[in-house]
Amino acid sequence: MGASTDLVTIKGSGIPIARMRSVYRIDDVGRKLDKLPQQEHENLRSTYQRMLEKGPERFQVKPSGLPAMDQLYDDLPNFVEVLDDVKRQLALCEDSRDALEITPLLLLGPPGVGKTHFARAVSQLLGTGMGFISMSSMTAGWVLSGASSQWKGARAGKVFETLVEGQYANPVMVVDEIDKAGGEHAYDPMGALYSLLEHDTAACFIDEFAEVAIDASQVIWVATANDARSIPDPILNRMNVYEINAPDREAARRIAAKLYCNIRSDHDWGSRFEPEPSADVLERLSELAPREMRRAWMTAFGNAKLAHRDCVCAADLPDAAGKKTNIGFVQ
Repeated sequence: MGASTDLVTIKGSGIPIARMRSVYRIDDVGRKLDKLPQQEHENLRSTYQRMLEKGPERFQVKPSGLPAMDQLYDDLPNFVEVLDDVKRQLALCEDSRDALEITPLLLLGPPGVGKTHFARAVSQLLGTGMGFISMSSMTAGWVLSGASSQWKGARAGKVFETLVEGQYANPVMVVDEIDKAGGEHAYDPMGALYSLLEHDTAACFIDEFAEVAIDASQVIWVATANDARSIPDPILNRMNVYEINAPDREAARRIAAKLYCNIRSDHDWGSRFEPEPSADVLERLSELAPREMRRAWMTAFGNAKLAHRDCVCAADLPDAAGKKTNIGFVQ
């Protein structure tokens, strides 16, 4: 398991070169299937049969050169330090036979500064597919690592599903709001991460439902959190931790302007509005968190349309009468 074969080209990807890598042993799956009692464990039987049908080979993306990242730097000006880290790690393997390897990332910062958006943008940059786990909605560790097939309604965990059902051996796995994990002590939601975030132990990760070792050593981990105090030190020590601040006022204006242009170009009705927003509207938008800007623009576009205007003005923005969303900005 884990052996790589020759390089292939992935059409349509920003990073087009990949090896094929086995993420499980087909013989292990066959033996497990043969041992299943007849007329029992139908969900588990279906899982093994699907693994046999799909086969163990997955694309393991390898950069053929540094991908263009200027757009990300423009779109995410408060993530420069993290983007620099990703660029360094991409550069290490761009002209070698080594596979893409990125140290797990933990993004710390207040709600709405763009942490989850950054994680999705990285998965798009790398072109490896993505799995998404919201820890705020998790009540048991089996969401990551699966639950025993002896339990009613048991199923495989998210890591197993992403590797088996996806096309890639090194998908981006986003663990959102890792500091919000809850649940009973016996089902520690972060328990599986102790082995998954370590390269050696992740290479033989066993999902409790399938009980077949899978190679999760190539998974690219991006976690987000508002507060590190509830995250155990062994998890923090396995990750590169970055403090993400709200963008400063000028950067916030640039983000708002880019969002205006993106929304305008993404909709047929956008052509009815001015190509650029006014300075006073951008100033008002710069007071909002990036997460809130898109909703504010959509409200403003709608209000301007109802007023039969082809430009958005400050009065079109939500809470224009004085009630404002204010998370603060960096001077």
